[in-house]
Amino acid sequence: MPRFLRNMFSKRSSLQSPPTGYLNPHSTLGELDIYLITEGRHEALWQVLGAHVRRDEAGELVGTAFSLWAPNARRVSLICDSNSWDKEINPMIPLGPNGLWELFIKDVGPGLKYKFAVQGRDGRWVDHADPLARQSERAPHTASIVNESAYQWSDDKWMQERGPYQPWKSPISIYEVHLGSWKVGLSYLELAQELGQYLVEYDFTHVEFMPVSEHPYDPSWGYQVTSYFAPTSRFGSPDDFRYLIDHLHKLGIGVILDWVPAHFPKDEWALARFDGTCLYEHEDPRLGVHPDWGTLIFNYSRNEVRNFLVASALYWLESFHIDGLRVDAVTSMLYLDYSRKEGQWIANEFGGRENLAAVRFLQEATATAYQRFPGIMMIAEESTAWAGVTKPTSENGLGFGFKWNMGWKHDSLQYLSHDPIHRLYHHDEITFSILYAFSENFLLPLSHDEVVHGKAALVNKFPGDRWRKVATLRALYGYMWSHPGKKLLFMGSEFAQNDEWSHDKSLDWHLTQYDEHKGVQNLVKDLNSLYKENPALWQKDSSSDGFAWLVGDDGAGNTLAYLRVGDDGSQIISVTNFSPVPQEQYHLPIPQIGIWSEVLNTDDLRYGGSGVVNSQVTVLQREHRGFDSSAMIRLGPLATLWLKSN
Repeated sequence: MPRFLRNMFSKRSSLQSPPTGYLNPHSTLGELDIYLITEGRHEALWQVLGAHVRRDEAGELVGTAFSLWAPNARRVSLICDSNSWDKEINPMIPLGPNGLWELFIKDVGPGLKYKFAVQGRDGRWVDHADPLARQSERAPHTASIVNESAYQWSDDKWMQERGPYQPWKSPISIYEVHLGSWKVGLSYLELAQELGQYLVEYDFTHVEFMPVSEHPYDPSWGYQVTSYFAPTSRFGSPDDFRYLIDHLHKLGIGVILDWVPAHFPKDEWALARFDGTCLYEHEDPRLGVHPDWGTLIFNYSRNEVRNFLVASALYWLESFHIDGLRVDAVTSMLYLDYSRKEGQWIANEFGGRENLAAVRFLQEATATAYQRFPGIMMIAEESTAWAGVTKPTSENGLGFGFKWNMGWKHDSLQYLSHDPIHRLYHHDEITFSILYAFSENFLLPLSHDEVVHGKAALVNKFPGDRWRKVATLRALYGYMWSHPGKKLLFMGSEFAQNDEWSHDKSLDWHLTQYDEHKGVQNLVKDLNSLYKENPALWQKDSSSDGFAWLVGDDGAGNTLAYLRVGDDGSQIISVTNFSPVPQEQYHLPIPQIGIWSEVLNTDDLRYGGSGVVNSQVTVLQREHRGFDSSAMIRLGPLATLWLKSN
């Protein structure tokens, strides 16, 4: 045993010393595990803490080993179904000054409901769910459940191909889903079939699940997590969730999961004041309490807390074959003064407002995830101009693969909220995104945040009569799918749902029987298909070499046009008329003479448009706007068209 380990284990506290001669042959915690936990470097924390079933060589049940970190607890007991929830029957054994406790109970196994009764420093007992539980009771019940996976994966081909995958140079079109309200009442197993078929039919490359980590409060949509290692039991077991992912992989669909390390709820039975002290959170409310959400903020400077969160990220990637994590509320993590007034926050050691501990945590999480799981995506929801969100940690970046482009989303929707006659004065809102489009690896999000809390459904954000609203939505989608950056669309928006999203009812699927809604749905399907087929639309998303303005200053016409270029020299021209006035003879500069075909037009009758389309476009040697060649094209009202050279 190394000297530093001998020294560590020789320093026993009188409060937390194992009994003389104590030996647990079924312990999950070896000396190296204890050292790594103390240092905050145990990347497989879920394999040693929590509840672990033990079997003999014949596979027969022996019992279950339980282990826990609670360094300031006076006493800890296991309470469960098998001991009538009596804290006097199964006291846990302290392993030393590291704050770890363990216990082995014979003849109990999968399905056992349990909690840890923890006596804090003040002598008060509180019953807590297991922070490392891999299964939980269905809300409103809060006990943890001993879990043992028996799942046999069948996505070997997908996982092998994922390793060399380069997402920043690939087509990515994400369908964002809240599992409980896509269609109310479906289980993980049923979602595998119905959602899987839908994703294939409408040609999305990925699905992103809003948080599935266990949470007690439905209206939080999963963003107030109480179990960072357990998929919610609302839709089935952890192995059922594995089946959902496995099935989607076999269909060629990648799976991204919302992950929420920014804050956690104050529920006494969960992580809050876990051992009678602020263990996972800061003691000082200026650091430890979120003023907007009424939640607690993790203490990222504590080794064990940082380890807990990094291990949670790795757990989802390893145990569930998740292809990417979208990290929620990164902005709130980066700034010590986030949503705080003067005097309500504490500056960092250099006098600044940056949360340096959170930065180090994010860098560790992204770097470790990419090292362990090549080909995944780490995606940041970050809404400020923080530099280097998608730069490597070796260059002092945060190390994310992608950043949500909140500026593009805000400016685009703001521009389209103006009446077309006034858009002339706001043209910079629709063109400004290109000035910074290549500063990060961006993802363009039209997410759930845009269709709740009185913001209206996407289709109802725009002025005009019903036809204009739907036409504007179609034009926006055509513009979005051609703009540099990967794509994300929230469920229901693909068929122009009329009402705001509600977490407690299904999407309004009956609307798809009507032409205007089916037309938008058909458009999204075709956008996804054409997008994947044309490398010019995604190979150079992060490089200015892949983009060139053709018309960027036609504010009076509410029109813009640009060229997208692929690595192979392939080209797509996107032209958008955000005016309700059709333009039969629009003079468009095009940098290559010859015949160009219209491969998409959102004004096509098939999508519910007015039918102002171009069969072919002939480009002649005719100078216009500084280009040597140009063509006269038809632009439908509130429409986007794509041209491709023959």
